[in-house]
Amino acid sequence: MQARGTVFRYGDNVDTDVIIPARYLNTSNHKELAQHCMEDIDQNFIKQVKKGDIMVADRNFGCGSSREHAPIAIKESGISCVIARTYARIFYRNAINIGLPILECPEACDGIKAGDVVSVDFSTGTITNETTKKVFHSEPFPPFMQDLISSGGLAGYIAKRGQQA
Repeated sequence: MQARGTVFRYGDNVDTDVIIPARYLNTSNHKELAQHCMEDIDQNFIKQVKKGDIMVADRNFGCGSSREHAPIAIKESGISCVIARTYARIFYRNAINIGLPILECPEACDGIKAGDVVSVDFSTGTITNETTKKVFHSEPFPPFMQDLISSGGLAGYIAKRGQQA
């Protein structure tokens, strides 16, 4: 499993109300949620993000409420991976549940800027800043986690496993 894209860079404590403002939580339409992703912190995000792009943040990404809307909005916007120093625990779990790949790598966060092109190999944990040619290492995803994410999240993984039984 791999990802490659242009980086959108954010700081510490990006909470779920910034990722998807509460005023849009009355919809379960994933595409509509994506249209408002990050708008209170970065009004140009949804106009500029392309499928495959990567989000990089600092500490405590996804803090705040436990809503799954936040990782859904990020994934549906086209972001292929989020790299951060640390995550709020519930955001981390929600991201995995819906199939959004996330990595913790403080060194990468120090060496990646907005607009850099980054590639990620989830099986080795290798993060390459193609703009600067710097390489960073994160904990690789175990095979079952790669399968869960490639299945689109927990629901897809369970359905896939049920078909194999």
